[in-house]
Amino acid sequence: MSVTLSDQDKLTLRTAAYGAVSLMAAAAGAASPHKVATQGSIALTTGTGLVGHVLAEKSSVGDMSGKSAAEIADRVLPALTAAMGLLRKQAPQEADNFRSTVLVAVEASTRAGKSEPAPTLAAMARKITEALDAA
Repeated sequence: MSVTLSDQDKLTLRTAAYGAVSLMAAAAGAASPHKVATQGSIALTTGTGLVGHVLAEKSSVGDMSGKSAAEIADRVLPALTAAMGLLRKQAPQEADNFRSTVLVAVEASTRAGKSEPAPTLAAMARKITEALDAA
């Protein structure tokens, strides 16, 4: 079964996935935000199936800027929930794939440093997981 997503649907998925990585970088604290973002982004490129194809497209991603993690979260957390709802409706077989791809990226982000993940990274990872599960 072939699923066709609209450009807006694809943008929602990319904003949610790459936004989760941006949130992790914003929460990096003493860890290097650059390393956190790099590891998370690399993990997203390993996605497979429809999700992998959408995340690999050389298309725009929504606005990831913000003066604080709270500003970024205001856009990204609802996008994560929306992406899961969208996939459950239009491509149910891909919803779990999206969730696991994002969570692998979050996990890769938490392991960017040489020590245990900072409490801020662990807290942000929980918020991301909650947003994915809210749909």
